[in-house]
Amino acid sequence: MSEKRAMDGLGAAMLIGFSGLMGLNQVVIKVSNGGFGPVFQAGLRSLIGLAVLLAWLGFRGQLKRATAPTPPETAATPVHWSRSVHFWGLVSGSLFTAEFICLYIALDLSSVSRVTIIFNSMPVWLALAGHLLLPGERLSPIRMLGLVLAMGGVVLAVLHRGSGDASLLGDVLALVSTLAWAGIALCARLSPLAAVPPIRQLTYQLATSAVVLLAISPLFGPLLREPTALHIAGVLFQSVAIASLGYLLWLWLISIYRANAVASFSFLSPVIAAILGWLLLNEVIYPQVWAALALVAVGIVLINRK
Repeated sequence: MSEKRAMDGLGAAMLIGFSGLMGLNQVVIKVSNGGFGPVFQAGLRSLIGLAVLLAWLGFRGQLKRATAPTPPETAATPVHWSRSVHFWGLVSGSLFTAEFICLYIALDLSSVSRVTIIFNSMPVWLALAGHLLLPGERLSPIRMLGLVLAMGGVVLAVLHRGSGDASLLGDVLALVSTLAWAGIALCARLSPLAAVPPIRQLTYQLATSAVVLLAISPLFGPLLREPTALHIAGVLFQSVAIASLGYLLWLWLISIYRANAVASFSFLSPVIAAILGWLLLNEVIYPQVWAALALVAVGIVLINRK
C-alpha cells in the first residue's frame, strides 16, 4: 500500500466544502424526519443516491466499465472482481447501513448539536486506529495536540448552544454511527477495497444500504409522517448532494490523502451546523461558538503538519 500524500490547498478547500455540506445535512435530516420515518428516509436517500450515481456513470459512458470485470492487463484503471473484494464491499456496505440507521434515529431522538458533536468525533477514533494500523500516520505530539484542540473546540460550541433535547439512547446511537464511519474509512485503506475505484466502493455502500434499510424500515414505525414539499426536497438534497456526489468526493480524497488529515476536517461540520442552525432554525448562537471555530481551525493546522 503506497503512502498517501500530505494535505494541500486544493484538498483542504474541497474538504471545507464537504464539511459545509455535512453540517447542513444534519439540519436537513432533522427537518426531513418530520415527514418520513428515520430509517425509511435513510433508505430512500440510498436508493435515489444509487440511481443518481448510476445515471452519472451512464452519462459519462462508464457504466459498463464499472459493472463488468476488466482484464488486469488491459485496464488503464483496473477493476478487480475477486471474492475478497465482494466480501469487503459487503462489509463496507453493512457498516454504511449501520451508520445511517443509528444517525437518523439519533437525530430523531436528540438535538442536532448533541448528535453532531458525537458523530463528528470520528477523527479521534480513526486517528487512533491509524496510529496503530496505517503506515505513515503515527501521531506526533503536535498532531495529538491538534486533535485535542479541535475536539475541545467542538465541545465548546455544543455546550454553549442552549439546552436542546437530550437522549441517552440518541447519544449511544450517535457513537455507534461514528464508529461505523471510522470502520468504512479503515476498510477503504486496509482491505482489498484500497485497489478499487471510489465510485465502485460507493456503489457497494448505496446498494447494500438501500436494500437493507427499505426492507427493515417498517419495523421502526410509520413510514410517512405527513410529508410536505420541504421534506421531499430534503430527501432529494441528501440523495444528490450527500449520498452520491458528496460521498464519492470523500472516498476519492481519502484514497489520495492521509486518512487522519481527511478525517480531521469533519471537526468543522458541528461548528458549521451550529451556525446554520442559527441562520435557518433561529437557534441562539453564542460568542463561544466563534472561539470554538478558532480552536478547530488551529487544531486542523496542527493535525496536518508534516
